[in-house]
Amino acid sequence: MAEMGSKGVTAGKIASNVQKKLTRAQEKVLQKLGKADETKDEQFEQCVQNFNKQLTEGTRLQKDLRTYLASVKAMHEASKKLNECLQEVYEPDWPGRDQANKIAENNDLLWMDYHQKLVDQALLTMDTYLGQFPDIKSRIAKRGRKLVDYDSARHHYESLQTAKKKDEAKIAKAEEELVKAQKVFEEMNVDLQEELPSLWNSRVGFYVNTFQSIAGLEENFHKEMSKLNQNLNDVLVSLEKQQGSSTFTVKAQPSDNTPAKGNKSPSPPPDGSPAATPEITVNHEPEPASGATPGATLPKSPSQTSLPAVVVETFSATVNGTVEGSSTAGRLDLPPGFMFKVQAQHDYTATDTDELQLKAGDVVLVIPFQNPEEQDEGWLMGVKESDWNQHKELEKCRGVFPENFTERVQ
Repeated sequence: MAEMGSKGVTAGKIASNVQKKLTRAQEKVLQKLGKADETKDEQFEQCVQNFNKQLTEGTRLQKDLRTYLASVKAMHEASKKLNECLQEVYEPDWPGRDQANKIAENNDLLWMDYHQKLVDQALLTMDTYLGQFPDIKSRIAKRGRKLVDYDSARHHYESLQTAKKKDEAKIAKAEEELVKAQKVFEEMNVDLQEELPSLWNSRVGFYVNTFQSIAGLEENFHKEMSKLNQNLNDVLVSLEKQQGSSTFTVKAQPSDNTPAKGNKSPSPPPDGSPAATPEITVNHEPEPASGATPGATLPKSPSQTSLPAVVVETFSATVNGTVEGSSTAGRLDLPPGFMFKVQAQHDYTATDTDELQLKAGDVVLVIPFQNPEEQDEGWLMGVKESDWNQHKELEKCRGVFPENFTERVQ
């Protein structure tokens, strides 16, 4: 019997909730059609607009902070690999080996400490700050529903009072419902009227504290890292002094598009092709022309160099290993709006459902945002080439990713 009673209460509550939803829906329809007036509070509406703006800004700051932390982690990993390489190439009998290893150890610890402090003093504070918004957002929505209930009760009471046949019992009950709805609404309204302006004003102090923490941590990190770099430089200077006879001289490199002086001309096609030519070498010390001063050097300009026409033609047609003028692969079978390709230089762990999960080496086909206003600075929209080739379904595969984790390849 007790169980039946419990079920009866539950069923009654469900029926009551369904009735409330129907009444609210009818009231909203009447208000939209202009057949019923709606209680307005412009000051509260401004508070709600500020709340939504504050939530949007906070959410973006949280997302960008997570991207920053991911970048710090990637830099830590890259720095660690670089130091491991130095440890491997540093010969056991070279002076300063122990110091170099200790510096690498401290470098690793400094990166870990920096990342952890950013999490503790910035990200966790950010998460706590945003944690208060869902509850307030829910209460704003509930306040809106209670306002509709209040307007509905008010209109019902007014209609009974103006009816030709007045039913005092119904009027009394309607008045009781109106007072009850008004009380519930005003209690919620008063609380939010106090909380929303206070929350809006708190953002200034929060932004100041957050960015001061980040700036202070970064400043201290770079100071400590600078000391480690100076110590490493001292170790390497000492090594250079003791191994002075084998000092390595860095030579200037030729530009990408101009053959280096004294180097071979660009590799010709395989033997048997029309453009195949023998290897050409350039004499750095040409014989002086007759009548010229002995010892004078008369280098030729590229236009004066006597090379077979076929070599010049081959060189001008070949740049960076590709033949200019040849037909490139068509851009069929690419996603709509395809702009260019990028390749991930570091792993990126997605922190939201609309983001791409990237591994270093992944190729991404970049496409435009459907709504350009949704694009945040430093973020691109795209689809991983492997996913596109497999599924050809843009809606399921596309997502956003941080541009600074990638490098353009096409």
